[in-house]
Amino acid sequence: MSHYKALPASGYRFEWCSPDNQLASSAVLRWENEGWTAEVALHRDDAVAVFRLSAQWQVQQMLLFRDMTEPDLWLATDGRGRWGEMNGAHRTELDGCVDVDFAGTPFTNSAVIHRLPLHVGDITDIPVITIDVETLSVINEPQRYHRVSEHTWQYHSLSSGQVVTVNVDEFGFVIDEPHTFVRTPNS
Repeated sequence: MSHYKALPASGYRFEWCSPDNQLASSAVLRWENEGWTAEVALHRDDAVAVFRLSAQWQVQQMLLFRDMTEPDLWLATDGRGRWGEMNGAHRTELDGCVDVDFAGTPFTNSAVIHRLPLHVGDITDIPVITIDVETLSVINEPQRYHRVSEHTWQYHSLSSGQVVTVNVDEFGFVIDEPHTFVRTPNS
């Protein structure tokens, strides 16, 4: 169970800009059919990712749209860490993953932070599906999440060694990611 405030059932909108004040990504969340639907615009990549999340913030489906009306990539899980494409192809290399990550938005890290029941000082390692929007490369990449303080987290790519420290709001959503994203004042 999350240690953060629940989002209102009426939904919520978040926007993040780059340090040069260009809109980098935005997310619109709606409560539908006992779970959350998140439409995440990846403005730098001219793409949209649509997530279907359970009431507990676990990813159930992810669709990525770039330049077509049909999704370029459509992944779904059985809820037990087994992943496949919607055409039925089982993606064994993704088995065990719970979360999906895109470099172009802090939303994906926010969803993990909102879901994780970590206390201050706790650390957990989780396998995450990392997607490259341009190439549609999909890999299983281990990440470490560390709750540094009530509103400060670190996420650490265990393959690249990159560590990012972020501040989050009362919902557990990223406010700023140094040198990459800053939340707009109206979100």
